[in-house]
Amino acid sequence: MPELPEAERATRLLRSAVVGGRITRVETVEDALVFEGLGEGEFARELTGRTILSAHRHGKLFWLQLSPPTPAPTPDHASDADTPTPGGRHPVFHLGMTGMIHLKGGEGAYYWRVRPKDLDKMWPPRFWKFIMHVLPAPSTSGREEEEVQLAFLDARRLSRVRLRLSPATEPPVSLLGFDALTPPPLSTFSPLLLKRNMPIKALLLDQSFSAGVGNWVADEVLFQARVHPERRASGLGEEEVERVWSMIREVCERAVEVNADSEKFPEGWLFRHRWGKGKDVQPLLLEDGREGTIRWTTVGGRTSAWVEEVQVL
Repeated sequence: MPELPEAERATRLLRSAVVGGRITRVETVEDALVFEGLGEGEFARELTGRTILSAHRHGKLFWLQLSPPTPAPTPDHASDADTPTPGGRHPVFHLGMTGMIHLKGGEGAYYWRVRPKDLDKMWPPRFWKFIMHVLPAPSTSGREEEEVQLAFLDARRLSRVRLRLSPATEPPVSLLGFDALTPPPLSTFSPLLLKRNMPIKALLLDQSFSAGVGNWVADEVLFQARVHPERRASGLGEEEVERVWSMIREVCERAVEVNADSEKFPEGWLFRHRWGKGKDVQPLLLEDGREGTIRWTTVGGRTSAWVEEVQVL
């Protein structure tokens, strides 16, 4: 499932490709599951004609901040249920398990385990939900740039596209805890963790605690911190809490530094050894030269990988 690093990659792609541009047209495939709470054509009507001012992310959620819409005459017989408000609503995205964004003829932001076949050869791509046509701002030379086409696609339909007046202060963003890329000071983090009497892995997966931490990030954090995933959060020692706090930021920072490209993750990460079978998997070597033994258990409803030599229950 895409986690914070993948959401950050998508946000950076939006910043580089469409921020500053004007949305000239939006094509949609009607899907009541993906377009949560939106009527037919509502998403396209809300966005068309507006300028993309900025792109933001918190946890696994990311959104575009748009310019106010230009008021349009509304026929007397039309319903005003989805009429844009004066300030306008802004699109908020969650990638779910297989959601991704992709630029026509260019870069994509996808989860490495679910990259569609022929993603670079087919347009529109399979499983697309919307295609946003964006006219970039004129270059400094005054030359008009070519239109950019940005697709949002999702094979399993577990992603969500929403519209919010104030994304940062409304659900679902407002329900999230601290962003895992910028955790609070240790003095704030420690009491937040120690008051929770639950397995530490389950706590890290709780988005109201640490937004952006998913299954593989949580396992990596705990492996690097040398803490067993089934340990109770409230029972961790001072040094263990500090290691968990430090590794939340470090793991996310390292993944973001390489733009969520898993092939560039450090060789000593559990991530590089937890998938695959037989001869295809290189042994995980610990700092003392021993070969680590990867075990599996279920914590918080999720399959968890841990290394028995260094993560003791």
